[in-house]
Amino acid sequence: MKPTLLVLAAGMGSRYGGLKQLDPMGPNSEVILDYSVYDAIRAGFGKVVFIIRKDFEEAFKSQVGARFADKIEVDYAFQSLDDLPEGFSVPDGRVKPWGTAHALRAARNVVNTPFAVVNADDFYGTDSFMKAAEFLASTPSCCCDDTTRYGMIGYPLKNTLSEQGGVNRGICGIKDGFLDSVEEYTDIVTEADGVCRGNNLADERTSVDTEELVSMNFWVFPAKFIGQLEDHFTRFLAAHGSELKSECYIPTVVDELIHNGTANCQVIKTDAEWLGVTYPSDKPTVVQSIAKLVEAGVYPANL
Repeated sequence: MKPTLLVLAAGMGSRYGGLKQLDPMGPNSEVILDYSVYDAIRAGFGKVVFIIRKDFEEAFKSQVGARFADKIEVDYAFQSLDDLPEGFSVPDGRVKPWGTAHALRAARNVVNTPFAVVNADDFYGTDSFMKAAEFLASTPSCCCDDTTRYGMIGYPLKNTLSEQGGVNRGICGIKDGFLDSVEEYTDIVTEADGVCRGNNLADERTSVDTEELVSMNFWVFPAKFIGQLEDHFTRFLAAHGSELKSECYIPTVVDELIHNGTANCQVIKTDAEWLGVTYPSDKPTVVQSIAKLVEAGVYPANL
């Protein structure tokens, strides 16, 4: 059974003109999302599910989904503020959905295979999708002690920096090849003296090793993760459901399950260069990087 690619795209708006998710980056007006789906198809994924909002369903299907309909099975899931487990309701005054875990939960009725999760507006590179597919094909969903096995694609920090300014990254603590912790740093940049520094959680400016692996929200899960997420999200709502801005994130779910012994998460290193438009001035760099990949034959000039 071929794995599924889940694309977190609910943050895309109904008016596409100025949104970076559909800003042309390739030589024939390809957008970053085109390359992710292309790489997934090459890696052996059999289905892509776009997690979007219902209010721009028609526009998204015609302007995005239709481009892939003859290449891979396409399906949709809808993140909605009021899509909550039984017994919970939206508190008065709440306007935003409940975070990436809530978005992923929206796909619970359309995913029954192992799957990968990516952001719609990040360029992850061919190698990352190949390694994700290899992991899903070769790794049992449970270990001998019934611990659930997850995977996370890890990028060397140096491959995710921007020449235009500081970035925020979660640097992975790894023990015996498995994720043990993620330490968040903000405003990471290579400074004038050649040293890369960022602010830690104590807001202290400190040097960081650019060879360390960071998480860019590329996860690989067995199908049963959806049920584990449901349990976590239900408990999250019980504790924080009355708050107007609380959010539940995929890494938080993973971290809890790792540390209560329910799961482990293998860190899968990729040497691919992550590309994203953190700053408007990043676009020329992304366009140039994709052009080089096309020139090198990694991608065709016209996807």
